[in-house]
Amino acid sequence: MVSMVQNVAVDCADAYRLARFWGEVTGGRVDPECGPGDRETQVTLPDGPVLYFHQVSEAKTVKNRVHLCLRPEDRGRDAEVARLLALGAVLVGDHREADGTGWAVLADPEGNEFCVLRSAAERAAGSLPG
Repeated sequence: MVSMVQNVAVDCADAYRLARFWGEVTGGRVDPECGPGDRETQVTLPDGPVLYFHQVSEAKTVKNRVHLCLRPEDRGRDAEVARLLALGAVLVGDHREADGTGWAVLADPEGNEFCVLRSAAERAAGSLPG
């Protein structure tokens, strides 16, 4: 017998605000029964587990031990980084290389780190000879 992932839980200061940010990032649906001030809310992703946001009193103080890695579906990595920065993310670490490889580390509005990887198309183009 094995366990399945029910959700990915994120402790935060403002559950609804952070859920709205991640709903925009992923194209997921924020629970329609939740609203500003709710201590818990969730985002149902198009594919995959639910992102569950739970309000806690303590602030984030250290680097995440677990984080999400995002792979853009319909745009390149750099365009996706620009979109996420416009939504309120912050660039934390830039590991993009001149040859197009690498990734960017961003943080959501509450400082939770996540990575943006190359799209499948960029990966395929980079693996071609010459």
